[in-house]
Amino acid sequence: MPATKGFVIETLGPCLLDSPIKLSDSGAFTSDDEVMAVKPNLKTLLEQIQRGEQPDAFEVAGPREKIYIDPAQVRAGIVTCGGLCPGLNSVIRALVLQLWHRYNCTYIEGLRGGFQGLSATNRHHFNGLTPDDVEDIHTRGGTILGTSRGTPPTAEMADSIMAKGINVLFTIGGDGTMRGAAALDLELRRRGANVSVIGIPKTIDNDIPWVRRTFGFETAVSVAVEAVKAAHVEAESVFNGVGLVKFMGRDSGYIAANATLASGDVNFCLVPEVDFNLDGPSGLFAAIESRLKSREHAVIVVAEGAGQKFFQTSSSNPAIEKDASGNVKLGDIGTFLRDQIKDYFKNKNIQMSLKYIDPSYLIRANCGNAGDQLFCTRLAQNSVHAAMTGRTGMLIGYWHGRMTHVPFASISGRQKINPAGELWFNVLESTGQPAHFG
Repeated sequence: MPATKGFVIETLGPCLLDSPIKLSDSGAFTSDDEVMAVKPNLKTLLEQIQRGEQPDAFEVAGPREKIYIDPAQVRAGIVTCGGLCPGLNSVIRALVLQLWHRYNCTYIEGLRGGFQGLSATNRHHFNGLTPDDVEDIHTRGGTILGTSRGTPPTAEMADSIMAKGINVLFTIGGDGTMRGAAALDLELRRRGANVSVIGIPKTIDNDIPWVRRTFGFETAVSVAVEAVKAAHVEAESVFNGVGLVKFMGRDSGYIAANATLASGDVNFCLVPEVDFNLDGPSGLFAAIESRLKSREHAVIVVAEGAGQKFFQTSSSNPAIEKDASGNVKLGDIGTFLRDQIKDYFKNKNIQMSLKYIDPSYLIRANCGNAGDQLFCTRLAQNSVHAAMTGRTGMLIGYWHGRMTHVPFASISGRQKINPAGELWFNVLESTGQPAHFG
């Protein structure tokens, strides 16, 4: 059964070459017919089949017995784009090792400075990469290739790729990177260039659609829990102590929600997906005051994209400004809440001590923990398998425990917490906060 309904993967041509990978008792090649249902719920699947419908499905990632590209002809490029994230170096290392040792591909270039390294003025910023070059980079945060936001004109990037002779390109980045990679893939195919463009999704917010988990997220939550723990200690150590922690999460509050559940110390969790008000008998201020009366301390976590409505009437109106990636520049909800909470209790003449923690850059700069190291390796290995079969215009997804092939064309919007779903219900149970403030 092939992939369906918008999940079909483009290929550069038929796979006629034998893979250099030898699999026997240790494993089996993945068939092109092996798929993962988008909604693997038995009741849903049976209903679709009874209606004569073919369930939506992704191709399952993995090594194929036949490949498209001759390994001796591979000229691979790797680029890292956007903000930093734990695990970037781990992905670079795993790509190099997989290409070199499993497919005998020894021409591997690292593109310096993100997509900007493919601009007309920077097209020679490449470094050759060997296993020796990447031996221990997974123990360091950041990216040895450097990064940047934004993309040069697509035609310029295509010119650089073709001038260098790159025929396999791995793009590591978030939704903006994937949009740039999708445009580059279309331009290269329009020119008749046989270049496989494979994306490896990188977003610390875990918000790319059709990808249940992205690398770096597990590490981010682990470090976030340490910040919550510090806020809890500070809050408990004084009378009417309040610990306020701001986490990353422009449109999706996954780090805040998961840190809340993992720590067990959070009393109020604020995310972009759930609106809240500050004032009134059922507002956030009243809820904090009630908590302090009963327990004399409180811990609040907030995702950076929460409460942006409070900045819409600001004279500076940050909502209209955008960064190089096209993301709206957000108002600082962390410092806003810090000041507003302090003013509320001061005006009511109630003693309160608030400590504010923003661990964003501490989280971003970490290397991946053990779980993320493993996940980075699997992503990279399956990216190389896909590229060697001539697949293009796709990223490696993760869906219900399986690595999958996801076409760039199906990626739009951002994955968000469902306020009526299980994760948010678990948060409400853990914190005891009301479903809505105000």
